[in-house]
Amino acid sequence: MKEMTEHEVFLQLASLCAQAEHCQYEMTEKMRRWGVPDEVQARVMERLIAGRYVDDERFARAYIKDKVCYNKWGRRKVEQALWQKHIDEDIRQRTLDEVSDEEYLRVLRPMLRQKRPSVKAANDYERNQKLMRFALGRGFTFELIRQCIDVEDENSSWSIP
Repeated sequence: MKEMTEHEVFLQLASLCAQAEHCQYEMTEKMRRWGVPDEVQARVMERLIAGRYVDDERFARAYIKDKVCYNKWGRRKVEQALWQKHIDEDIRQRTLDEVSDEEYLRVLRPMLRQKRPSVKAANDYERNQKLMRFALGRGFTFELIRQCIDVEDENSSWSIP
């Protein structure tokens, strides 16, 4: 592959950013893989940010929405994924705090309701533990999981609300 000019690198990345949200880390990694020198990377990133092609806060909001709604992830798993993408702590916390517990519960309740029949367990206690481990693995907090499972214990018919 021939070496790209700074302008070509910018156009290539701007085109990618026009198609989908990307964070600074993803763009920097892409340039690193292309073998773009550090000083050129810095200038291109400045232009991408100034032109609002890349905005980590906007990226975080879109990423959170996608992961919660479509991948059915809880807060902890989304937070870890944003950390891996090098999103600043303050942006992570601010954008994650915008998602209410009710939104997570809207995802968690049907997921547990669907999972429950396939869980093999000797008793309700064991079933609850397996469902809890499943939901923890999806990144939901213990408190939210308890809310769903406690409601079930009260109903004892196991129809998660």
